[in-house]
This record gives sequence, structure tokens and C-alpha cells, in this order.
Amino acid sequence: MQGQLWPGASDSLMVAGTLFPRFLLALAAIVPLCLRHRPLATPKEISQGLWIGGFATVGMILQTDGLRYTAASTSAFLTQFYAISIPVYLALRQRRAPPWRVGVSAVLVLIGVAILGHFDWRELRLGHGEVETLAASLFFMWQILWLDHPAYRENRALPVTAVMMAIQTIVFLGLAVAAAPSWEVWGRLVSSPSWWGLILVLALPCTVLTYLIMNRWQPCVSATEAGLIYCFEPIFGSLQALCLPALFARWAGVAYVNETLTFSLLIGGGLVTVANILIQLKPPARPA
Repeated sequence: MQGQLWPGASDSLMVAGTLFPRFLLALAAIVPLCLRHRPLATPKEISQGLWIGGFATVGMILQTDGLRYTAASTSAFLTQFYAISIPVYLALRQRRAPPWRVGVSAVLVLIGVAILGHFDWRELRLGHGEVETLAASLFFMWQILWLDHPAYRENRALPVTAVMMAIQTIVFLGLAVAAAPSWEVWGRLVSSPSWWGLILVLALPCTVLTYLIMNRWQPCVSATEAGLIYCFEPIFGSLQALCLPALFARWAGVAYVNETLTFSLLIGGGLVTVANILIQLKPPARPA
């Protein structure tokens, strides 16, 4: 839709057009909730919000731009590369090998990602969108790890999320100012009811609700488990991509067809799903 409203726009402007209004509206929705609580935010909550906000911001910029060069389902699966990078990082930091289930699950995810990303083994090369998405995944890895940091165990999800979104809004505002030739170009977006509808969907259920759930409940599991559990996201995304794009396209007046089930999607997605099941299997308890 933005491609039609902004013909010939730069990559930076296209990214800013999606992310700045999304997080501005999300921040506007969450601030009134925060004002009902005291204290508004503790130093540790501000610190955690700044860190995860910074990591999420860079990851979102890379992921959003990468989405312009690869299919939505492929992007969703490639983003889950942190399922491997998290246990590898933790193993290196702790100087010990992870449990065999983690290693096998990570390998399954790696193979699944390679299949989904149409990795060329002969040229050892990925496309533009795939490379950006994998880079985004590394920043999401740090976001997950920082949510798991022991120093922040007592933090409240609401103020942490508000600080996180404030950082994202400020950065994306700077990107919007730098990328837009004039503020008049934004008038083409805000005059479109369909654009407002899509942005509200992104800002409220896909941002406010999702980040609040993530920041509240992810610390209840290990970072490794969280990374693999999040791999279910592309399963849902791929299923929705089979039917929702055409519905959105008719409403928005753009050409965007539904995706179809492919061999790579079935095999790659299946491997990621098996990895999630495997990592949740607990070893049998030893008899007393």
C-alpha cells in the first residue's frame, strides 16, 4: 500500500512509514495504563527497557526492510535463527556443552531455516532480504537474553514495555524525519482510511498486547526455551498467509496474493515444529 502511496520512495522512508506510526500509536495506548501505577518506573525497569528497546529497534528496522525482498512466511521462519544463536552463545559463555536435546533442536531449526530461505549450498549465498532478516534475528536474540537477565527478575512488564516503546518511537521518528523529503508526503498516508486500519492492527494487538505478554511471561522460562517456543510464530504466520493477504488486498486496493503451500514451507516448518516439541520433552525423573 505504501508503495502505491509513495511511488519511488527510499528504503528508509518505507521502513519509517511502517514503524514510526505503529510504535507512536502503541506508546500512546500504553502510557495511560502506566500512569495508574506508582512508581511509574524504577531505575532497573528503565535500564531493561532501554536495552531491549535498543535491540528490538535495530532488529525491527532490518526485519521490516528485509520483508520487502522476501516472502512473509520465509521472513517469519528466518527470524527464528535466534533459536540456534541463543544456546550457542550460552554454551560459549558457560564453557560447557548444552544438553543433547538443545543441540539436536538447534540443528533441526538450522536445517529448516536453510530450506525455507532457499539457501544456495553451491554458492553459499542468501538473498538480500534473507541476509537482513538473519541479521535482525541476532538483535532479537539479545532482546530475549536481556529479558532473561537475573538482575531484572522483579521488574514489572508494563513500565519496561513503555520505556521500550518510547525508545523505538524516538528512533523511528528520527528515521522518518531524515528519510522524508517533506512532511507533506505523510499526508498521502494519513488521508487513507485503509492505511489507518492496517497501522492500528499492527499497533494494538500486534505490538501492545504481544510485547506486554512477552515481557511479562518470557522470564518464566529459560532463554533457550523461549527462543524455540517463539519458533511457533512462523507456523501461525504461514497459515495466515494462505488466506489473509487477499482479504487485506481487496480492502486496501493493492495487488497482494495469498501464499501457497510449498515443499520447502512444509519440510522447513515441520523441522522447526519438531525442534519445539523436542526441547520441551523433559528427561524422566530418576527413582529415589
